[in-house]
Amino acid sequence: MTDPSGTDRLDRARRPRVLTEDSASGPRRPGGDSTLAWLPGLLAGMQGALLSLLVVVLPAVTAYVVTSADPANSSVAWTRSTEVGAGLWLLGHGVPLGLGGNVLSLMPLGITCLALFTCYASARRSAEATTTSLVAGISGYTAVTIVITLLMRASIADVALAIIGGAAVSATGLATGLARRPEAPRVRDLTRPLWSRVIAPIRTGASAGVLALSSLMAMAAATSVVWVLAGRATVSDIIRVLDLDVVGGGVLAVAELAYLPNLVLWALAWLTGPGFWVGAGTSFTTAGVVSGPMPAVPLLGALPQPGSGGGVLVAAPVLLVLVGALAGRWLHRRLPSDRAVDPLVAGVAAALTAGLAAAALMVLASGGVGPGRMGDVGASPLAVGSQLGAGVLLGVLLVALPADREFRAACRRSLARVLSRGSNGP
Repeated sequence: MTDPSGTDRLDRARRPRVLTEDSASGPRRPGGDSTLAWLPGLLAGMQGALLSLLVVVLPAVTAYVVTSADPANSSVAWTRSTEVGAGLWLLGHGVPLGLGGNVLSLMPLGITCLALFTCYASARRSAEATTTSLVAGISGYTAVTIVITLLMRASIADVALAIIGGAAVSATGLATGLARRPEAPRVRDLTRPLWSRVIAPIRTGASAGVLALSSLMAMAAATSVVWVLAGRATVSDIIRVLDLDVVGGGVLAVAELAYLPNLVLWALAWLTGPGFWVGAGTSFTTAGVVSGPMPAVPLLGALPQPGSGGGVLVAAPVLLVLVGALAGRWLHRRLPSDRAVDPLVAGVAAALTAGLAAAALMVLASGGVGPGRMGDVGASPLAVGSQLGAGVLLGVLLVALPADREFRAACRRSLARVLSRGSNGP
């Protein structure tokens, strides 16, 4: 004879584990307590913040320990190294750093990318794909940035910047990580209720704009590599003059890696046409280079040298049109054009998306690195965004308009009306 209760238990054990839906927190794991649905997200957010903070602070503490026997450092407390590391971490979130009476406001975007990655990894590994978990994670991460800022004895304005930067970084990183969770719904399904309300030309055009900007970013990264290879002699000379030991060289290398994404964005401004500057009175464009005294930083030795502009480099902004044409081809294949004006609307949407995103990136890549003329470093968001958007728009329209059947039919009808009026006379 069989035990009915035992059979039922065996059947329940063999059934697949199905995610349940909680009205307050969305999908959750079987057997999970909905009242604690926020806890994994909170821990993931705090973990992402502390991991990235540790990666930044550890080199600073290591440098202090190695050089602590130097009599010149006898009056420097070990806590100073942690303050510098924590300040650099906050700088990656947009909070200016005060060093020796000077203010460093140029964000090290490499630290920002590090924080995004730790949030992504923490959320994907241990959080739950629920709205409650995401909000708790953002709150936990932002709380860490606020505490660190207060410990640095910062002003109210710095605390506000820490809140904005911490929330923006954690929201991006945690949301990306949660979207990769096995139980997470597809991003397309989540955004469809809102995205479907936007007309098709704008939706397709915005996607084409992202494609165009991504292509230009890839070109900017390749340009940065060319700059580093071309300036390797200058970089070697700067390193030789600095005469750093192993620890000092390692700390400097880490610091330069933190600013490597800034160099890529400057290369994007250079390819676009307006260029960038490193200190007041300087200019780095494809048409020419106006340089000036620079800090002894090896990374700056990779910048274009005077006399390297002009010639065929002046035609570099043509790449914007070519990339726009590539986006226009992609747009034509995916745009369900029912009206002659649809490709024009999509092209404008592509240009606005690429231009506004580029302008936002230029804001992040601009700031100050010291007193006087070095307080102005970066590129013009307005100039770069408008010129990039105009180039993408021209390229998109050159391809998308002639290839669209409805647009060609409208042009033929308009031409026929003009010819008929001319043949009939006044």
